[in-house]
Amino acid sequence: DKDIDREMSQIGGGGGGGAGDGDDGEEAEGGELGGGPTVVDGKIVSRDVLQGIRVGSAGGWQLEIFPGDFLVHRKYGIGRFEKTVLTSKKKLTDEEKQAQRDRREQILREAVKARGSKGMPTEEVQKIMNTFGKEEDKDPISNPQSTLLEITYGDATVHVPVERAYRLSRYRAGDAAIKPRLSRVKGEAWLKAKNRVEASTLQMAQDVLALYATRETLNRPPFDPTLEGDVRRFETTFPYEPTPDQITCFEHVENDMVWRGRPMDRLICGDVGFGKTEVAMRALYRAVANGRQAALLAPTGVLAAQHFKNIVARMGIEDTDFEVRVAMLRGGMGKNTKKGREMRERIAAGEVDLIVGTHALLSNGLTFKDLGLLVVDEEQRFGVKQKERLKLICNGVDVLTLTATPIPRTLQMSLSGIRDTSTLRSAPPMRKPTKTYVMEYSDDAVVEAIQTELNRNGQCYYVLPRIAQLAEAEKKIRELFPGIRMIQAHGRMGRGAEENVAEFAEGKYDVLLATTVIENGVDIPTVNTIIIQNAQALGMSTLYQLRGRVGRSSLQAYAYFLHKPEAITEQSAMRLQAMADLHELGSGFDVANRDLEIRGAGSLLGTEQSGMAAKVGFDLYMRMLKKSIRQLRGLDLPAVPRTNVLLPGGEGSIEAGDGTTAATAASSSSSSSSSGGKAAGADEKSHAFKIPKSYIKDDAERSRQESAARLAESSAQLVTLTESWKEEYGPLPPTLQRRLKTLHLHACSRILGIDLVGMRRSTGTTAAPAPAGRGKRAIPMDCVLRSPGLRPRHWAHICKSLPRGMPTKGLDTLFPARLVGAEEDVECVGGEKLDLKALRLDGGGAGGGGGTALGGAGGGGMGGDEEEEWDALDQEEVEAMKEISSALQVKSMDEVDVEQYPRFAVRNFHEVKKGQRVDALLRVLLPAAKVVYAKQVDDKEKARVAAELRDRRELMKRQQKEAQAMEAKRLGYRY
Repeated sequence: DKDIDREMSQIGGGGGGGAGDGDDGEEAEGGELGGGPTVVDGKIVSRDVLQGIRVGSAGGWQLEIFPGDFLVHRKYGIGRFEKTVLTSKKKLTDEEKQAQRDRREQILREAVKARGSKGMPTEEVQKIMNTFGKEEDKDPISNPQSTLLEITYGDATVHVPVERAYRLSRYRAGDAAIKPRLSRVKGEAWLKAKNRVEASTLQMAQDVLALYATRETLNRPPFDPTLEGDVRRFETTFPYEPTPDQITCFEHVENDMVWRGRPMDRLICGDVGFGKTEVAMRALYRAVANGRQAALLAPTGVLAAQHFKNIVARMGIEDTDFEVRVAMLRGGMGKNTKKGREMRERIAAGEVDLIVGTHALLSNGLTFKDLGLLVVDEEQRFGVKQKERLKLICNGVDVLTLTATPIPRTLQMSLSGIRDTSTLRSAPPMRKPTKTYVMEYSDDAVVEAIQTELNRNGQCYYVLPRIAQLAEAEKKIRELFPGIRMIQAHGRMGRGAEENVAEFAEGKYDVLLATTVIENGVDIPTVNTIIIQNAQALGMSTLYQLRGRVGRSSLQAYAYFLHKPEAITEQSAMRLQAMADLHELGSGFDVANRDLEIRGAGSLLGTEQSGMAAKVGFDLYMRMLKKSIRQLRGLDLPAVPRTNVLLPGGEGSIEAGDGTTAATAASSSSSSSSSGGKAAGADEKSHAFKIPKSYIKDDAERSRQESAARLAESSAQLVTLTESWKEEYGPLPPTLQRRLKTLHLHACSRILGIDLVGMRRSTGTTAAPAPAGRGKRAIPMDCVLRSPGLRPRHWAHICKSLPRGMPTKGLDTLFPARLVGAEEDVECVGGEKLDLKALRLDGGGAGGGGGTALGGAGGGGMGGDEEEEWDALDQEEVEAMKEISSALQVKSMDEVDVEQYPRFAVRNFHEVKKGQRVDALLRVLLPAAKVVYAKQVDDKEKARVAAELRDRRELMKRQQKEAQAMEAKRLGYRY
C-alpha cells in the first residue's frame, strides 16, 4: 500500500525494515540472503515478508517492532503487535483545524472554477462536502491521517497512535522463548499484577541504595589534577580525531580517577572498533604518570599480544618520549618457571609500570607494589571464579571494564544505575555497517562469499565453533578453490596461533581458517568478509564480536552466518534473528539488550527477581525499579563531580589548566605564603588547589590533605578538616584561607548539581545599569549557574527546609518552559514565596510524595496522565545527565544556550568587586547546599541500616540452609 509506505517514511519507519536493506535502498539478491530472519513455527524465515516500524519509546529509546512481536503497554499489559493501520486523525491542533478549513474551501473553489461560467449545482457542492473526512478524501491536509499500531490482547484489539508509542516497551522476561500469556483489557488483573511488581521493586530499591551506600564508603587517594598536563601531552599522540562519544568517555574516566574519592568502577560499552582501547590507554597512562602501577587483563593471548604491541608503540621506553616500562605476563609464565618467577619479582619490586596479561594476572602468586588501575577487556569472557579473584585484587583499586556486549547481569546493573556506564555509539568516520546474511549452509553460498572477496583482492575469515571441525572445512574449501592460500589458527596452537595471524595480516594468505580464538584482538583492515559455519552453536556476544572483525576500513564488509537447519533451536533462531536485525553501527548495547531478552534477566544483587520481571516484562520492571529508587531517595538532585567556573581572572576556578605551571605553583606558593602575597605568575594557567609547603612540610601528607580538601563533599566537611589542620599545624596562612573559600564554593556547587558558572548580560527584571564612573555606565551582568539536573520538585523540597520556607534572597531560580508546561520560563525570585501553581506542584506537595509525577510520584496505580508526566520527566533527566559531562569543554558562556537549562542567577553581579565574587556566591549557595547535604546524610544512614538488614537476612538464610543440610545428614538423607 503506497499510502502506508508514504506514512512510514514520514515517521521514520520504513516499509520493509529488512536487515539486508541499506540506507541507499539496495536489497540483497538471492532469496534467503535478503533481510533478517524471524521465527515462524520454530523455523527461520526471511523477515522481508513482514512490515516493521521504528517508533519512539520511553526514555528516548527507539523501538523497532515487527508483526508478531510481544509488547507491554503501561495501561493494558502484554499484547501482540499485528500491523499498522491508517485512519483519519481525530484530535487536531488549532493550526491543523485552520489549515483543514482553508484547504477544503480551496478544494471547493477549484471545483467550481473548473466548471467555468456555468457554475456548480448545490447538490454537487454538497456531494463534494460529504466526502470530506471520508475514505474518498485523499488530501493529506483536508483529511490528515494517523498511523496506529494494532495490538491484540486476550479479549480485545487496541489501536495505539504512533505518537503515544512511548507507552510501549518490548516484552522480555526470564525465559523469552516461552510465549507470554496475553493480558486482558477488561478487568483489573493487569493493574493488580503491576501493583504487586511495583511493591516488590521497593524492596529491590532498598537493596540497590544499600549497595550505593556501601560503595560510597570505599576510599582511595585520587589522582593528581596537576599531572593532567602530562596526560594531555600523551593524548596528542592519538593519530585520529576522537568521536564525540569518546570525548565524553575521556571526561567520565578523568572525573572518576581525579575528582572522586571512591575507587572507579566504570563500564565502557562500545561497538567493536569504536575506540574503547583509546579510553583505556589514556587511563593507563594517567595511573603511571601518577607513580602507580597499572594492569590490563585480556581473555586471550592473541588480544593480550595486540594490546602489548599497541601500548609499547604509544608509551614504551623505545621510540617514545614517555618511557613507560611495559611487560607482558601470559600463559606458560607460571610462578614455577624461570621467566614467570623473574617477571613476578620485577612486578612486586615496582620495576614494571604497566603489565599486560591474560588469566596469569589472576594467579595467587602475583603481587603488585602499588596497583592503581586495572583495565579488564572483554569482561564477558571471564567466568565466575576469575571474577571472584578480580574482586580480591580490585579492593581499593580503580577498575575500568571494556565490552561491546555486556553480559545480562552487568547490563542490569548499568541500567539500574548500580554501576557507572559510558556508551560509545558514534561511529568513526568512513565506517560502513557490515551487511549481514543468515542462511542455511551450502557450497554455493561459500563459493559466492569467498570469490566475491577474492575478486577485489581481499582476504576472508572462515570460522567454526570447534577445533575438530577445521580439518573437514579445510578439505572442502580446497575442493572448491584449488590452490587457495589458507592458514589455521586455534587455541591449542599456543603462540603459533599469534604467529599465523601475523603472517595472515601481512597478506601471505587468502583465508584464515580459525575457531573463535580470533573474536578479540584481530584488527586487519584488508579482511572484509567473514563466514561463520554452524553459527547456530555460538552465543550472541561471540557472533557479534566475530562480525566486528570485518569492516575496519572504508570498504563494504560482509558477514555470512551459515546454519544447519536440523540443528536450529528456538533460542538459536532468535540469536541469529537479532544479529540480522541489529546490523547498524553502534548496536552493541542493543545486542546485549536482546541477549537479555533471549537468555533471561537472571538475578540481580543475589535477589531473585526474574519472576517479577516476567509478569510485566523486563523493560517495565527496570522502569518501576528506577521510580522506586527515586521515591526512596526523596531529594534525588544529581550531584556533579566538578564545576567549570568561568569568572573573570580565573576567580573561583580550581582547574589545573594545561599543567605547564603546576610545578611553579607548588614551589612559589610556599615562598609567597610568608609575606601573604600572591605567587607571581603561578596561577596564570593553573588554578589547582595547593597547600603551601611551609605549612605542611611532608610531601606525601601534604598531597593527601590537598586531595581530601579538594574532594570534600560539603562545606561542613571542609570546616572539620581545616580545624584538624589548625590543631596539627597551627593557624592557616592568609593565602590558604583564600584558596579554601574557593573549595567551599565548589563543595556547594557540586552538591547542587551546578556544572557551569559564568557571567551573562542581565535579562531579569531586577537588572539595572550601574554607574561606572566619569559618565560611563557599566553593562548589567548576572552570574548564571547552570544545573541541568535541577527540577521544580527539587527546588520546592529544598526551599521548604530553608528559613521562612522560601528561597535565599539574592538567588533567583529559572526553569525552562518545557519543564513546567508553560509558554515561557518560570522564575522563582529569591526572598519571595514559591508559586507552586506556576511550577505545577500545587496538586501533590513539594516534597518526596505527592499526586503528580513532577511533585514526587506517589504510590502504585498511576493513571494515564501521570504516566505521561513521569515519562516526560524521565526522558528530560536522561538528556540532562548527558549534558552534565559537556561543561568541561566550555571555554566561554557564549558557547552555551543556558536558557535551555534550569539555572540559578545572581543579579547585577557586575557590582561585585574583584576578589569578592567567590564570597558573594558562597553566601547565596551555602543555605541550599546545607539542606541537600543534610538530606543526603539522612539517606545514606537509611541505606546503611538497609544494608545491615539485608546482610542479616542473607546470613539467616545461609544459616538456615546449613542447619537443614546438617539435619538431613544426621537423619541419613541425601539431597
